[in-house]
Amino acid sequence: MAKRTTKKTINLDFAFFTHLHDFYRANKGRIRTYYRELSKKFLDFNNPDHNPKAFLRQPQFEALEIYIFLKEYLDNAPVHQMFKDWSESTGRFEGRTVSNQTGQVQLDVLKQASKDQYEAVFNRMRDHADGRLYANYIFALTMGTGKTILMATCIFYEFILANKFPKDPKYCHNALVFAPDKTVLQSLREIQTFGLDKVVPPDYVNFLTAHLQFHFLDEACTALTTLDQSRFNIIISNTQKIILKRQNKEKTPIEKLMGSGKPTYQADSVYAQAADLYGFDQPNDDDSLTTNQRFEKLRRLGQLGIYIDEAHHAFGKQLANDMGIKSTATSLRKTVDELASSLERVGTHVVACYNYTGTPYVGEEVLPEVVYAFGLKEAIDKAFLKKVRINGYSNTRTGEFVEVAIANFLQHNSNQRHEGMLPKLAFFAATIEELQGELKPAVEAALTKHNIPSSKILINVGDAKITSNDDIREFNRLDTPESEKQFILLVNKGREGWNCRSLFGVALFRKPKSKIFVLQATMRCLRAIGTAQETGHVYLSEENQQILDAELQQNFRISLQEMQEGGSDRIPVKTYIKDPPPKIKLKRVRRQFDLKEKPLTNGINLELNKALKPENTDKYRLIHTEQEGLSIKAAARSKTREEDLTHIRQKRTFTKITLVAEISRYLNKSPLTIEGILNCTQEGVERILEAVNEFNELLYDWVIPHLFNELYEISEDTSSEEYEVELVKLSKDGYYKLSAKESLVVSEAIAGQDASKSFHLSHYCFDSEPEKTLFWNLLKDGRVKKLYFTGMLTHGQSEFYIQYIDPDSHAIRSYYPDFLFQKDDDSWVIVEVKGDNKVEDPVVQAKQKFAKQMAEDNQMTYRMIKGSEAGAGQFSQLLM
Repeated sequence: MAKRTTKKTINLDFAFFTHLHDFYRANKGRIRTYYRELSKKFLDFNNPDHNPKAFLRQPQFEALEIYIFLKEYLDNAPVHQMFKDWSESTGRFEGRTVSNQTGQVQLDVLKQASKDQYEAVFNRMRDHADGRLYANYIFALTMGTGKTILMATCIFYEFILANKFPKDPKYCHNALVFAPDKTVLQSLREIQTFGLDKVVPPDYVNFLTAHLQFHFLDEACTALTTLDQSRFNIIISNTQKIILKRQNKEKTPIEKLMGSGKPTYQADSVYAQAADLYGFDQPNDDDSLTTNQRFEKLRRLGQLGIYIDEAHHAFGKQLANDMGIKSTATSLRKTVDELASSLERVGTHVVACYNYTGTPYVGEEVLPEVVYAFGLKEAIDKAFLKKVRINGYSNTRTGEFVEVAIANFLQHNSNQRHEGMLPKLAFFAATIEELQGELKPAVEAALTKHNIPSSKILINVGDAKITSNDDIREFNRLDTPESEKQFILLVNKGREGWNCRSLFGVALFRKPKSKIFVLQATMRCLRAIGTAQETGHVYLSEENQQILDAELQQNFRISLQEMQEGGSDRIPVKTYIKDPPPKIKLKRVRRQFDLKEKPLTNGINLELNKALKPENTDKYRLIHTEQEGLSIKAAARSKTREEDLTHIRQKRTFTKITLVAEISRYLNKSPLTIEGILNCTQEGVERILEAVNEFNELLYDWVIPHLFNELYEISEDTSSEEYEVELVKLSKDGYYKLSAKESLVVSEAIAGQDASKSFHLSHYCFDSEPEKTLFWNLLKDGRVKKLYFTGMLTHGQSEFYIQYIDPDSHAIRSYYPDFLFQKDDDSWVIVEVKGDNKVEDPVVQAKQKFAKQMAEDNQMTYRMIKGSEAGAGQFSQLLM
């Protein structure tokens, strides 16, 4: 394939995956109608808007939404086919519209100068995918946002659906998880140890627990022990344990005769080489490939889903060089393609290949098969990662650099523990000799000045002569409260897959061989810990600081300054609980409905003559009106011509048998009983048939309800009990850690004499300026006796919530309103501040309905106020 002669810069804002996500957001309601109920249930269980105890973070849940969207709505279509349908507004994208970020304006982004940019990449991608037997998707989530948990959640979802619909080819019956190296392989153990009840609805936990079979191939000699044609296997392996390899030497005549030596795999799949963009490094067509026991066992498993962690390793030499990874002479991608070909020949298939990586970029371009991306700056801004502070040092020697780095680290992290764990600082050396000869002595000397024993140091260099098994065990338990190690000295370790949340600092004083290593090492200390957004400290030489800035630009399209500014508008807040916490008394109303059968009577009158009066049937008629001009004056209306076209409506013609069957279905009576009742009505069966065949709607709106009232009697029994709820639960520490924009944090101290009317917590963290404005207006109003902001504790820290039924899934959800205040007449008012464009949302309306019912039962008032009104000080309706 010819190399490209020109390159076009593809900006993240104009990448296809952004428009795919826009389409999903704009059409979510319609898209969900295509989903199976089990898929909806799985999504809703993990949706933080529906389930306050949902475990997944926003990027994880959004990626899960796209994962299920690709499967249920787009039927695992390849990305190039999705793009074609999207660009032409055909197939499932027919009549598509895309919303801007506020959801207010619809536009066709394809017309905004992005078409040419896309075609350059996607035409090439379509060519590359022609010979591929499976869809290939890339999920680009920045480090620390939980790719491993996301991967596990997707696999659990696949298996639940595969069990329910075993013949559906779009669900995975088995999962193969690839890691590029041993460090990442160890991090993937979390799939096996992760509490699946956190992301799996309770009804399916026992099934998965009983049927999941884990196969962890961490040693070269480990055999794969899956049963042929078995299901629900999760095979977690280093790529080198399964990958096809070149036959390095000719078999000897004896080996050929006796069949000894490594078995040979004859590749016969049609594979379009994508060396242009991905740089796949494939064995030549004439080369033979050696297979192994694990590859052969995989060929005997059906409907295999392949999940590749740190997927940039799988894309070959060009991308490996860009990412600072040594490329091998074999390709994981070749192995996946040959595996797909083998499964195809025996009547099954690879369902899809799901790649998880940290960035959607390769140099100047966006990987075209990215379907979801969540960037570094966005993760910091939304407090999914620590904030970062870069400390640069020029013209420093090793000892000086180490000394000032440790002193600065201790200044910010001395005598602290986070989730019971000591904060840690990692030093990276370029070589083992450099670590032993320079770095270790310098660290020991610096710690001596602070009276810190050398036992706080841990060394991990990958050499058994220096790093013992005890050191490896200590390294693996760094993220536990029991670990007393605090200064970690590394050589080429922890670049990927090191999930140490208690790492609060990294230091690099020498230029490494790989520039990307500076970025990868820097990001190790950004994993979030605790409920507030902490700060990670990075210590770099001046040269490494410049390298980091360049790598951020290339891989994340942000500058070093933007990275440090990310999340700066959010601050950690410790909000202390007032003792005793306020309580309010509520009334729990229980309504029990009893259904009793009435004795059957002859001669039931269905009052069909009344049902057939024009005022009752007009709503069923199809009326055509014709008017001259646009005037609405009476004279013009008099010229309007009307025509009744009801006779052309599509109607079902009932017979006596089908009428009896339909009514029996609704009234839970045998057809013989229903037939007898209809025969004994005053109208008779023939008259009923005539009426319902003229207007089918009468059967459901009139006949069946009348028969129900004649056959059954409903009685309602209402009881109530009074109980107390705490507006905030006591925590063992006496406070909760939150984070919020500094401008939206209000403390009791600045409220002055009005503070006594409010503040069941020392600080209120508002979500928006309208909420904050409404708070101050209510606090200063003399008609308000008590005022509590209740919208900041939404994850089980408060007992004050309202249960409602979700209109889509029909599941019970919990809703935490924004304010609760008491007027001077001692009555209580519940207030919700809602964005103007959200007021008519079905879910918001459902919350309002149940909140009003709860308020009425408790002699309270529920009010919803638009954000624009709250922000403008228009709140008088709340006090009426």
